[in-house]
Amino acid sequence: MSELRKDPVVDRWVIITEDPTLSTVIQGGPVGEPQDSFCPFCPGNEHFCPPEILANRPADSHANDSGWNLRVIPNRSPLLVIEEDLKRLGEGIYDKVTGVGANEVIIETPHHGRRQSCMGLDELENIFWAYRDRIIDLKKDGRMRYVLIYKNSGEAAGSTLGHTYSLLLALPIVPRNIADELHGAGKHFEYKERCIYCDIIRQEIQLELRVVSETKNFIAIEPFAPRLPFETWIIPKRHSCRFEEIEPKEVGDLAVIFKDVLSRLDCALSDPPYNYAVHTAPFDSAYERFYHWHVEIIPRIVTQGGLEFGSDIYVHSTMPEDAAAFLKNIIV
Repeated sequence: MSELRKDPVVDRWVIITEDPTLSTVIQGGPVGEPQDSFCPFCPGNEHFCPPEILANRPADSHANDSGWNLRVIPNRSPLLVIEEDLKRLGEGIYDKVTGVGANEVIIETPHHGRRQSCMGLDELENIFWAYRDRIIDLKKDGRMRYVLIYKNSGEAAGSTLGHTYSLLLALPIVPRNIADELHGAGKHFEYKERCIYCDIIRQEIQLELRVVSETKNFIAIEPFAPRLPFETWIIPKRHSCRFEEIEPKEVGDLAVIFKDVLSRLDCALSDPPYNYAVHTAPFDSAYERFYHWHVEIIPRIVTQGGLEFGSDIYVHSTMPEDAAAFLKNIIV
């Protein structure tokens, strides 16, 4: 059984699992795409996967069979499990929580090896609707406080299969980086009575120095202080703290800017490995006025070293203004 344990100094949570196959082992050798001798996510192999939780498929097709456009399934080797009883325990000065949660896989397309930048807008919309629907469903479980949706694309970014997929992790705690964002956004609102992300949007549109792409409802920027080269944020222009409250007109627009940004990154960086995560508010209702959901995309093109590990100070040589200009000038 897994456990969540909290560092008492910096409030960082870790998941410790008894399953050794869930730990990442770093090995030597070239970095590239995972090499699949067999893919359980391809059509025709549905019986090798757990029963689907949600699927986008024609009305005349059958659950857990081929003919689907997108499937959501439980992770066969979950970090956390929904069947556990939630227990918040103390061990002297230390805090831990039983390994309660949900760990799901969003199989984004039946086409093996298709990158999101090569998908149609309807395929991307299906992905975002699946994200929304799963968050809404998991909010009904009173034990959960947060749902993290993230993607590993490429072996160097943590992907284990060449078939594109996203991951969902429902948690009984709030991750520290989200808690840090909530704290910073809350302080800004307390002082200025404005959302910091709305301020960022207004300034970036005015200056045009770090804008990569823009639609009616979204803006994509290189953040002022990026952790890694070509880090890109996609932010909705309408103030909203929760991804699951996205409006239908915004889903289509999100697909447009997502495809545009990923196409530019793929062209600029030769199909790099990358991660993205949806940053959204926790399930309680204290964040509507000052938090703003967004997506953070990080290409994995440089290696982090001891400085980053020891200080949480990131060093690289790519100015975000230069990265934005380079990406913006690419014809896609």
